[in-house]
Amino acid sequence: MCFISVFYILYFFVSAFIFNAKIVLFVPRGTPIRFNRQRQKIYVYEYQRKWNPWVRWPTTIKVFDWADVHAQMTRETGRYDQGYRLYGVVCKPGTTEIIDSFVLSWAVGHPKLLRGLWSHCCHYMQHKPVPTQPFYDERPNSWCPRNNIHWPEAIDRESTTAADAANSSAG
Repeated sequence: MCFISVFYILYFFVSAFIFNAKIVLFVPRGTPIRFNRQRQKIYVYEYQRKWNPWVRWPTTIKVFDWADVHAQMTRETGRYDQGYRLYGVVCKPGTTEIIDSFVLSWAVGHPKLLRGLWSHCCHYMQHKPVPTQPFYDERPNSWCPRNNIHWPEAIDRESTTAADAANSSAG
């Protein structure tokens, strides 16, 4: 009886250690998003974290048409989230019925800053001039000790090239 209790306690602590290690070492910070204004598409890299540390945690790449994406700002009122967060919501074409959403900015902040971020995204996708100098010159450190964002080769090529460049290289 004592052996079984020790086994369950050990199993619990090992599972908790593996769960925390996977979060620190393998889960990307935020949600990587690519905007391709030539194709008018948005590519969202989502890492699906599960409660079970013993199973594989899959990644999903979602591709959306820019014309179907709108912004939604929500007020976060939790223990650690106090402020506003910006979401990209995907609607059915020609309607306002939301079919999917993704986080555009994980940072919880002031509405004026989030509206500025959405304005920057809109200007970029509409081929309007956008600032090329960032507000902060230093690059933020990643949570993960290694780069664990791996776009599939076909999506990587599609999300970084124009439609004409992809067709001419295939032919």
